[in-house]
Amino acid sequence: MRKTKILPWTEEWAQLYKKEERILKDIFKDELVEIYHIGSTSVPAIGYAKPIIDILIAVKNIEKVNDYNGQMIASGYEPKGENGIAGRRFFYKGQDQRTHHVHIFQVDSEQIKIHLDFKEYLLNNPEEAKKYGELKICLAKQFPNEHYKYQEGKQQFVNNLVIKAKEWALRNKITNEGNQV
Repeated sequence: MRKTKILPWTEEWAQLYKKEERILKDIFKDELVEIYHIGSTSVPAIGYAKPIIDILIAVKNIEKVNDYNGQMIASGYEPKGENGIAGRRFFYKGQDQRTHHVHIFQVDSEQIKIHLDFKEYLLNNPEEAKKYGELKICLAKQFPNEHYKYQEGKQQFVNNLVIKAKEWALRNKITNEGNQV
């Protein structure tokens, strides 16, 4: 059974991402377009997170990702297919003690923009990031042995952040386009 474990943010998470990035770049080198550290471990202002490194990979052709399942398994990952999100390939490392989640989308997927806008919004709005971290702590204390309830408890907050991030990104794009010469 997976337990909900929340830890104070640490720079070590960036180092763990970099280490895994090298492995994943080597595996997906022929399909890889870009790779990103996402999720709470990538945003220091959140303050707290599950110690699971979320990685987003953009690939040329999502249909070819399954061809790499053997290499991912050899690197400790469990392939889970779309796992609830159409057009995604999801892998995790570490059974009940997960250490990494890899989310792979085709380069033109809207999901990539949603994830990156979410991260950028939190990086640029530390007060919102802090609220998110505080919610994580509260829910983890409330549901230490019921991970699905922890996830359910934060879903509405996350949904609202996604909306704010999308609006923020749109405003930021308009502002930046207006400032270009």
